[in-house]
Amino acid sequence: MQLLKRVGFYMIGVALGTLAVSFFWKNKKVTFDYGMDARTLKSIRIKKRLFSEDAIKTIELHKIDTAQISYILKKGDVNFGKSKPRLKPCAEYYVTSEKLDLYVIRCDSTSTIDKVYVK
Repeated sequence: MQLLKRVGFYMIGVALGTLAVSFFWKNKKVTFDYGMDARTLKSIRIKKRLFSEDAIKTIELHKIDTAQISYILKKGDVNFGKSKPRLKPCAEYYVTSEKLDLYVIRCDSTSTIDKVYVK
């Protein structure tokens, strides 16, 4: 009986703590980007975005909206097999999605969409 009472108090405390944390974090823009893809895509998104001439031509030719590119940089997958993340001074990443693939060069302060591949 004593153990059951302790477990009950523990569960009540966990429930109240969960509610308090969810209440405090509800209005904050907190993200938990712990995966390799998520960290890489976030580091690309937060930098100033530039487009190469080749990427601009492809975007204009296929009438691609920059909102699609922003969506890919949020929900896409990074193909590390085709990427060069340790390249100095700027790492290069191959980001894939269902309709488009992007080749992005990420430097210290900018991210350049170098090539856009339409599937």
